[in-house]
Amino acid sequence: MNKKIAILAGDGIGPEVMVQAQRVLDTIARKFGHTFEYTEGLVGGAAYDVYQDHLPPATIEICNQSDAILFGSVGGPVHLLNEPKWANSEAKSILALRKAFNFNINFRKMALYPEIAALSPLKPALLANGLDVVIFRELIGDIYFGEHILDQKDGERHASDSAEYTESQIRSIAEYAFNVARTRGKKLVSVDKANVLATSKLWRQVVSEVAAKNPDIEHSDMLVDNCAMQIVKNPAQFDVILTANLFGDILSDELSVLSGSVGMMPSASFSASGLALYEPAGGSAPDIANLNIANPIAQILSASLMLAYSFNLLPESQAIDAAVKAAIVAGYRTSDIATGDASEKVVGTKEFTDQVIAALA
Repeated sequence: MNKKIAILAGDGIGPEVMVQAQRVLDTIARKFGHTFEYTEGLVGGAAYDVYQDHLPPATIEICNQSDAILFGSVGGPVHLLNEPKWANSEAKSILALRKAFNFNINFRKMALYPEIAALSPLKPALLANGLDVVIFRELIGDIYFGEHILDQKDGERHASDSAEYTESQIRSIAEYAFNVARTRGKKLVSVDKANVLATSKLWRQVVSEVAAKNPDIEHSDMLVDNCAMQIVKNPAQFDVILTANLFGDILSDELSVLSGSVGMMPSASFSASGLALYEPAGGSAPDIANLNIANPIAQILSASLMLAYSFNLLPESQAIDAAVKAAIVAGYRTSDIATGDASEKVVGTKEFTDQVIAALA
């Protein structure tokens, strides 16, 4: 198989973990007889340095000519966020990319490795049955893309943000999530704030209509505040979570902490056109960039999702997942997932990937 992949490494730790994911993909290509052709595009602060644009047309064109997009991370140091290079860099890059390609469906997967369960903030009793949760987050509606006003009103500072949804936006992600639920535990929880928000009332109406057409899936609705509590109280009850953009942003980060590190969670963003984008759920972490200490697992597992969902290479994807697990079982850890056990071997970004590649071989 010959596939073209757009590589948008971005900022911070993005470039160094991206290199490791490409090393893993190259190993897969050799082992299974594929060819992966990479084309690098600039995005975020890296793009601004060259183009004074966080998402230049050249990068859009690279994506258009590719079969899938492998994305790293964007954003700079917090104390520099007012500088032109970093001001609104995420909104002008990854959010703009989602809008440009109509990436309306975001899929994040959280699985707990028993070997590092001690890193989870939850009590061991709550993790006894393991954790394997996927969350679907709608990406191009809600408050992120509504009107934002910061002005003066009645003699004082005033602000307002509008959230909007259409029936078709909700139906699109709901149908996708129900189909994925069918391949898992056939259990889906839709999360909203229908007791207050009009957008959530519409969300619940449309999801209920989709649920009626999928009677084999156990469907329930849950208010977002209760869901946030239940994720901490009894996370094993969840299999597939379906929710709106803002709630999904918050809940997926909460879920990522349960695995011990945000560096463990991969994600995928899908569009009706078939093009998809794959990225770690964490941020650019500029404070640890270029120190060879960043956790590459989320980037590697994002590449695994790409093989499975965009290229239908299931054995290859499963091989990567198994190799990551094998490295962890063998005791290898980046510093963020080290538990302090004497049997662990704390290694750098490259060295951990070396162990993943060795397991693949």
